Order: sequence, then C-alpha cells, then structure tokens
Amino acid sequence: MTQSDPSVLLEAENLVKHYGSVEALRGASFQARAGEVTALIGDNGAGKSTLIKCLSGAEQADSGQILLDGSPVSLDTPTSARALGIETVYQDLAVAPELDPAANLFLGRELHRPGLLGKLGMLDKAEMRRRAVQEFERLGVTLQSTDVPIGSLSGGQRQSVAVARSVVWASKVVFMDEPTAALGVRQRERVLDVIRRVRDEGIAVVLISHNMPEVLSVADRVEVLRLGRRIARFTAAEATLEDLVGAMTGALQQEGAEQ
Repeated sequence: MTQSDPSVLLEAENLVKHYGSVEALRGASFQARAGEVTALIGDNGAGKSTLIKCLSGAEQADSGQILLDGSPVSLDTPTSARALGIETVYQDLAVAPELDPAANLFLGRELHRPGLLGKLGMLDKAEMRRRAVQEFERLGVTLQSTDVPIGSLSGGQRQSVAVARSVVWASKVVFMDEPTAALGVRQRERVLDVIRRVRDEGIAVVLISHNMPEVLSVADRVEVLRLGRRIARFTAAEATLEDLVGAMTGALQQEGAEQ
C-alpha cells in the first residue's frame, strides 16, 4: 500500500524517534483506514506508545513523515491534531470525576449561553445536556444516570463516556489506548460495542491493546511493532492468535511488512 491508496486515511512513513541514546522508533510505519478498526500491537518496549504520541501530536518524530488523506501534515501539538479531526482516548481516562457526563463530554469545549449572559461566561448547561444525551444515544452508551458525577458511575460507563467524548469531536481518527483495561467482561463488551459503532460511522479507529482475543474480535486489520519498527501486518479475519504472538515475539517474520 502507498499513500495513493484512497482507503488509507492516516499514514506514518519511516518515523524515527530518539530519547537521548534510546531509539524508540527505528523507521516505524503505520496505516489506518476510514471505517475500520486497526489494532496496533507489540510487546512492552516495542514503540507503540511513542508512535501514538507522534501520530496524536503529543511528541514529534526526529524524521519521517505523517500523511492525512494522502497529504503530509505537521502534528506539533495535540491541539493541532484535534483541529485535523484526530482524537485520543488515554488509558487513564482523563475524565473529571466530580463533573457529570455532559460536562465531561464538553470538557474544554463548553457551550455558552446566547447573548449577554454567554459573554459574561455563563454556560448553557441545558443545551450541553441535551446534546450529550443525544450523542450517548447515538453511540449506544447507556448510563445509570446523566445527573450524577461521573466518578460515581461504573468503570465501563466512565470509559464509555471517555470514548464518546473523543468520538463526538473526531472527524477522522480516534486512538484508543487500552480502552478496556481493568474492566469486567460485560463492561468490556459495552466499550467494544461503542468502538464498532464508531467504525461504522466511517471514523478510523486505532486500538492499542494487549488483549489478543479482543483484538481478533473487534479489529479489521492488525499492525505489529517490534523494537521500534512495523514487522508484520494482518487482516484480522485471516489471522490466528498464534500469528499475532509469533510476530510480537519475533518467532514469525512476515515478509513484505514494509512494502
């Protein structure tokens, strides 16, 4: 695949990133397609977190390029990435536990009341709640209550709100870093269902996970990093658990991974 393939929405080409003498990325490449879930997997130290930080504007690569819709882009801050429609759901959720779900959904993007009251800084809480309920319903997010602090909700509900917040504002790509970590089976399936709904709306979803059965159940494609480089790519429907583990550990070397 090349950048001329119209199905490739986001692409990294030969990214290199050093932290002092440590080379975290050694010419890493990556592709994500609209309307698909692409799983990014690799053992600890493979470079997954560094790659995602570069693709979401939190870090800048020392060399290589990033393309969005086939054109090179500069993602020098998370704000610049968000302006291009790229959002990230971090493993620590980054929710405000004392605020209700609607306030969390609009965190940093609050709506102000019309007219003078808005100019004086008064928030339009009713409109934010109305739109939040609408978005939660669209994404299939079921909450015990929208009127209580998010910290009082279950782990699965908190994570669903965190996922929804990124999805609502993303127009191109959503990165999800271990979105089901520490969740129970039913809570995990609820979050995975939200991920599927996001994919079906045409967003490119990038899932970082250590849960291989989960990867095979929700991903359309899988890209494998090892020692800072992409060493294998799979179509999830044709991959086995043994394929993924073998690629991660180096037991399986897939020819043409960088072609």
